Amino acid sequence: MHWAQHKDIALGGVNVRYVQAGQGPVVLLLHGLGSSLDTWRQNVQPLADAGFTVLAPDLPGHGESDKPARAERYRMERCTEDLVALLDQLGIERAAVLGYSMGGRVALHLALHAPERLWALVIESASPGIENETERADRRRSDGELADSIVRDGVAPFVDRWQAIPLFASQSRLSADARERLRQQRLRNDPAGLANSLRGLGAGEQQPVYTRLHEIATPALVLAGADDAKYRAIAERTAGALPCARLQIVPEAGHAVHLEQPQAFSAAVREFLNVCLQGSRLTSRCPVTDGCEHFCEYVDVGVIERLIAAQFEELIDDVLMP
Repeated sequence: MHWAQHKDIALGGVNVRYVQAGQGPVVLLLHGLGSSLDTWRQNVQPLADAGFTVLAPDLPGHGESDKPARAERYRMERCTEDLVALLDQLGIERAAVLGYSMGGRVALHLALHAPERLWALVIESASPGIENETERADRRRSDGELADSIVRDGVAPFVDRWQAIPLFASQSRLSADARERLRQQRLRNDPAGLANSLRGLGAGEQQPVYTRLHEIATPALVLAGADDAKYRAIAERTAGALPCARLQIVPEAGHAVHLEQPQAFSAAVREFLNVCLQGSRLTSRCPVTDGCEHFCEYVDVGVIERLIAAQFEELIDDVLMP
């Protein structure tokens, strides 16, 4: 598969690496903790081929983006500001935002912080936050201890520990080559960047937004793997609290649905995004859920016209192809 050329952009004094591929309505992909834009290698091309522009950054502290020295620079509000600045600098009015795990938490906050910049929302295996204050404080403390150990001992012991947690047990079904690629991707993390991501953007630092999910007007797809019991339950609750959401549980997948079942994941996302676009063209009533009383005004006519033009060109190519 062709992998798009890497580019760099300055956001709030931080250099951010990203890739952009395809042409059409924009889909912004946000990776999880300890990952990078490389996690989307199996998902970018199917979306680009379906008529979308795919935009995938390395979040600060990850991949080839800068690793600021202060944990405060990684906090949720700075992260959402960076993403709005990314869209602004690239001249993108609206994007469908897809986030995995940590990236899904960021996506939810972005939908609350800048709702006018989203035309769709996809949440993969992500939590709106830890509601119990004691549990949140415990998580903040354990994340801080983990961050200290990464700085002290390096990334390799963290990766060994990270891969062994039950949340990722289903990844044992990946091929040996895929597991090794995933391990090498994790090992490329910078100790300081990873540690500060935990300190600034860890689940214990995030303010829970369960009570604000009703404010998110954007049509949403909430995905989880059938083998990930914890996040399947979270997904069910999240989808039930969003005004305009579809829940999809993917069989034979754990936490990282996009890695474990890439074809099913890409198909689900493509179908949902097309429903959003076509529904906006045909009716102002939300097309995502039956009986939804929320009216979604989320795609401008120009976006829809570009999608239709791309589909028409593809149809003509098919007819004229010898």
